[in-house]
Amino acid sequence: QVQLVESGGGLAQPGGSLRLSCAASGIIFSRYAMYWYRQAPDSQRELVARISSAGTMNYVDPVKGRFTISRDNAKNTVYLQMNSLKPEDTAVYYCNANGIHWGQGTQVTVSS
Repeated sequence: QVQLVESGGGLAQPGGSLRLSCAASGIIFSRYAMYWYRQAPDSQRELVARISSAGTMNYVDPVKGRFTISRDNAKNTVYLQMNSLKPEDTAVYYCNANGIHWGQGTQVTVSS
């Protein structure tokens, strides 16, 4: 059974930082591309960042230079380091494995 469990969300001030984690089980993690998506209220879910099985990273324009995706294959975990947070980053953040499996999401709220 595949499980993706996100953690690390919470409340941050504008300009602050948060680090999200997603622990995977039930998959051969090292072979999977991993993704972070987010969904703001009354909006569609959107891709934020991707890291391939080889470690190639891609970002959408709104987060380039502020967010960093990384992975630790020994821990079956993917991370999203979020710096210089903005109120528009407020959303539920979801981890995804290979475009197929989803986590339950973790809330990120950026507000003063």
